[in-house]
Amino acid sequence: MSSRHNVFVSYHHKNDEDYKLEFERIFSDIYDVLETKAVSDGDIDPYLKTETIRQKIRDEFIRDASVTIVLIGSETWKRKHVDWEISSSIRSTRLNSRTGLLGIILPTYPKYSKGTIPPRLQDNIDCKFAKIYNWSDDPSLVQSWIHEAFLRRKRINPDNSRDMFAKNRSDSSWC
Repeated sequence: MSSRHNVFVSYHHKNDEDYKLEFERIFSDIYDVLETKAVSDGDIDPYLKTETIRQKIRDEFIRDASVTIVLIGSETWKRKHVDWEISSSIRSTRLNSRTGLLGIILPTYPKYSKGTIPPRLQDNIDCKFAKIYNWSDDPSLVQSWIHEAFLRRKRINPDNSRDMFAKNRSDSSWC
């Protein structure tokens, strides 16, 4: 089996908290194949400057992660913080090297559509830096996805060229 990784979990807090908790319960608590971190509501003062929030996400929450997992529900792509977390994860800074990246489609997500997954994640699927999978509770399988993302992070350059979201989106699709 692959090695154990520190994983940062990015998700839509209001809609998908139950899946984030289930993900942690299965893979961290029961099978102990990974250690998770995520930003929870109230962890960061929303009145801070945008760049300060982005830096706090990177330096305080993603810092020890080797892979970022985006849990993809029906409205995840609309969230500015998900976009910021992906962007922060895939860039190297003085304190942190970039993480691997993958997306997991939640059972609540409707039929797959390129325009309704986070656009920065889609950019990185297109350039082969990231991959996307359907939800699974198989620890060996999920651990292999994580380890593959960890290995890809040094072999393939991510695409972080898209402008960051200034606010949450309300459209039905981004493309």
